[in-house]
Amino acid sequence: MTIELRPFGVRCNIACHYCYQEPIRAANNGARSYDMDAMKAGLEREGGPFSLFGGEPLLVPRADLEELWRWGHERYGYNSVQTNGVLIGDDHIRMFKQYAVQVGISIDGPGELNDLRFTVSLEKTRRATRRTEAAIRRLCREGIPPGLIVTLHRGNATEEKLPILAGWLEELERIGVSHVRLHILESESPAIEQQYGLTIAENIDAFLFFARLEEHLPRLRFDLFSDMRSMLLGDDEDTNCVWHPCDPYTTPAVRGIEGNGQSTNCGRTNKDGIDFRKAEAHGFDRVLALYHTPEEFQGCKGCRFFLMCKGQCPGTSDRGDWRNRSAHCEVWKAIYTHFEQRLSEEGFHPVSANPIRYLLERKVLENWQQGRHGTMSAILEELQEEADRHAGAVALRAAEPALGAPSP
Repeated sequence: MTIELRPFGVRCNIACHYCYQEPIRAANNGARSYDMDAMKAGLEREGGPFSLFGGEPLLVPRADLEELWRWGHERYGYNSVQTNGVLIGDDHIRMFKQYAVQVGISIDGPGELNDLRFTVSLEKTRRATRRTEAAIRRLCREGIPPGLIVTLHRGNATEEKLPILAGWLEELERIGVSHVRLHILESESPAIEQQYGLTIAENIDAFLFFARLEEHLPRLRFDLFSDMRSMLLGDDEDTNCVWHPCDPYTTPAVRGIEGNGQSTNCGRTNKDGIDFRKAEAHGFDRVLALYHTPEEFQGCKGCRFFLMCKGQCPGTSDRGDWRNRSAHCEVWKAIYTHFEQRLSEEGFHPVSANPIRYLLERKVLENWQQGRHGTMSAILEELQEEADRHAGAVALRAAEPALGAPSP
């Protein structure tokens, strides 16, 4: 579970052309102030470590940042922040070190590859990108290399630009970056999607390009691929929330705390510009419906990757309707197929190609129907224990005549 603290909501110092948070800004529902006591009370209610989030969280005055991180470090031992990196300065570096702040930076590449993360004009955008790149290098020199989030789009992941992006990542790996999360462009504007989004084939080519690149990198890993391999092996305890049965009215893997202390959901599911209050009970309506709905009606019926994918994130549902599977279904199928084949070549038995899948599906659905999230890992462990007990009972029955026979 991730707890996101959003003091200023979606307020930001840049204006990414594709930002999925735009409906909130367009509805003029961004926060203009925050209440420190209310935020702390909200965090205590959630009861765990938190990540400062936005918008851009470093818009919060430094004195208040320090108080939040001091408070978080005192209670939980570490802190996190997700930032575009433009505003990072000496004082932030000091606080990152002093309060054990894990830093995530959102950037789509060097120079012009980051132009969609726009700041007033092209000149100012390039200047902001240089500041972010310098911040990444500085953090690596200081011994606190950041994790990166890179969104793939026409500005950085077409055939001619992929080698540039790859070379940049290889350079960053050499100075200490080891963790990168790849995203498909997510926008609430069809016009933006059409102008900047990659086609299905281009997205597949881009992701497989990075899957091949990772095989030759000593340390840098794309967590998307690690997650997908783990899901195929039924190991779903520590994988990213997009592969789990998310309820858009509760988003159990992401719990937001706004500047006024209110609990809200993951911003990726917010399509109306309104931060609705979080529902109290986690439902499984979406995944149950998707399992039974044919693919021609935007469902997942019969898909061998359903247990791994579950329709993916409702924030990316086709046509913005959470009842549908992800609009990127064909991309995920292609990547899962790639890793299914690789795992088989390595001597593993992916769940998707194993007869046990049908029993797993039945057990998982039984849990959902009863309002429980039964992980594949837990169910597989139960099945193994049952098999061991059965094998022991069979062995005991086979030994019973000998046990009762007289000594020779």
